[in-house]
Amino acid sequence: MVGLYGCILMPGQTRSNGVLRCVIVVDESLSPGLAANATGMLAVTLGATVAGLPGAALVDADGNVHPGLIPQGLAVLRAPAARLTDLRARAAASEDVGAIDFPTDCQQTTDYDEVRRRVARIPAADLRYLAILFYGPRRAVSRLTGNLALLR
Repeated sequence: MVGLYGCILMPGQTRSNGVLRCVIVVDESLSPGLAANATGMLAVTLGATVAGLPGAALVDADGNVHPGLIPQGLAVLRAPAARLTDLRARAAASEDVGAIDFPTDCQQTTDYDEVRRRVARIPAADLRYLAILFYGPRRAVSRLTGNLALLR
């Protein structure tokens, strides 16, 4: 079976029973607006990357239908910028944890093609991140992020 990077669940993993865990870790020095931008971008990318992630639609008492949300939630944690690089490396070394990263260059311009050109010039070891979304089996993601505090 293809690993999480291939967007197929690992054996025993389901989206409906909460075994899949999703966590965003943000550079704790970001202003609230920049942190919100980074987390929003990562959440949208997660939804587009992992097929079938949202749960069933919500229906209110009047019968109005609202799009389904991620049943297991999405924790937003904080860490020093230097720690993000370490977490990204640890996730890359794991067969169980997927990562969607948000390099610092993503908030340097609003021109996505320019972001792509900038990132293309940076060796992987030199990339720095403003936020990273980790997803995978609950235990694997918790081992990676369990000692981090909530973003406040």
